[in-house]
Amino acid sequence: MSNRLTYRRRLSYNTKSNRKRVSKTPGGRLVYLYTKKRGTVPKCGDCGRKLHGLPALRPYKLKSLSKPSKTVSRVYGGSRCHHCVRERVIRAFLIEEQKIVVRALKAQQQQQKK
Repeated sequence: MSNRLTYRRRLSYNTKSNRKRVSKTPGGRLVYLYTKKRGTVPKCGDCGRKLHGLPALRPYKLKSLSKPSKTVSRVYGGSRCHHCVRERVIRAFLIEEQKIVVRALKAQQQQQKK
């Protein structure tokens, strides 16, 4: 028969913030040890994929981390995945190319009118 264990804190409900595990003390007693919540891996803001190279930590732990360990050395690093960054760069390039083509067509039409 297993021992009955009691909570060691005031919160007496089995909630997500009150997770615990059983541990045996050197005196042979079984007690609850409270476990911390697991951090989530940062996700891409566009497509929702997990971002590689970033730690899965709780916000409080992220606060004490240095800037290089929270980002990736790339444009939008730590915010968008490589795939979405590539799409953004290509889209911006094509939009600029489109503007150049429109300007060239306008200039050509001006030439034909004269």
